[in-house]
Amino acid sequence: MPELEARGLVHVYRDSGVRALDGVDLRVAPGERVAIIGQNGSGKTTLVRHLNGLLRPTEGRVTIGGEDASGMTVAQLASRVGLVFQDPDRQIFSSSVTAEVEFGPRNLGRRGERLRASVARALVAAGLADDGEANPYDLGGSRRKLLALASVLAMETDVLVLDEPTTGQDARGVERVREVVEEVTTEGRTVIAISHDMRFVAETFRRVVVMREGRIVLDGTPDEAFAHESWETLSSTYLEPTLAARIGHRLGLGPTPTDEGLIAALAARGRTAQ
Repeated sequence: MPELEARGLVHVYRDSGVRALDGVDLRVAPGERVAIIGQNGSGKTTLVRHLNGLLRPTEGRVTIGGEDASGMTVAQLASRVGLVFQDPDRQIFSSSVTAEVEFGPRNLGRRGERLRASVARALVAAGLADDGEANPYDLGGSRRKLLALASVLAMETDVLVLDEPTTGQDARGVERVREVVEEVTTEGRTVIAISHDMRFVAETFRRVVVMREGRIVLDGTPDEAFAHESWETLSSTYLEPTLAARIGHRLGLGPTPTDEGLIAALAARGRTAQ
């Protein structure tokens, strides 16, 4: 599995002159779960689109497994880094669910049983195993997001990038996305997600990268990112700590970014008090 690295990454949009990335240095090890958070316009999506070649650096470089991405085509990068867009309607175009999920791996040269197995696994993971013949636009918006996820899962890329995967999802959909993230990283693959869902971030990821105005301003574990000492940094990019983190701080329990962590800290305090 490849290591990803951005060095001195700068991106200026030619049409507007906006400097969306301003010297980003980021290294992601194989198998990591990394969430990238920050206000709209902080550079999150611009950053991840450099990983699969949809955007190219104005300055700096991106390497995939030590190889400079500038020397690789979009097709070559797409075989290694799969990106699920925030808006599934920008990604879906086939007349059936199965055809949509087949498209990516078929383009990678898969045929026969290997293709069928990849598609079947992806449909099961996304909860769409019974919808293979359905027209994607007969699915609701949340299920189309899951279809877009399945279409990239079927490609079995080394790196999976998710842009706002829980937006519009109910609790069951969020849990399904979380299960996908856990399964993919259990296989040794890397997951990077952009999200404004702080609870999902805290409960699902092991590393949180905070961006503001095209720069990384915080990089640490959920405990570090949502600790009281980081609240000012989060606020500067219009983010708030999780409810569990706020309750934990108010009760003097230390960093408790997740509900599970808060409950464990409360239980530990109860045992100490006995």
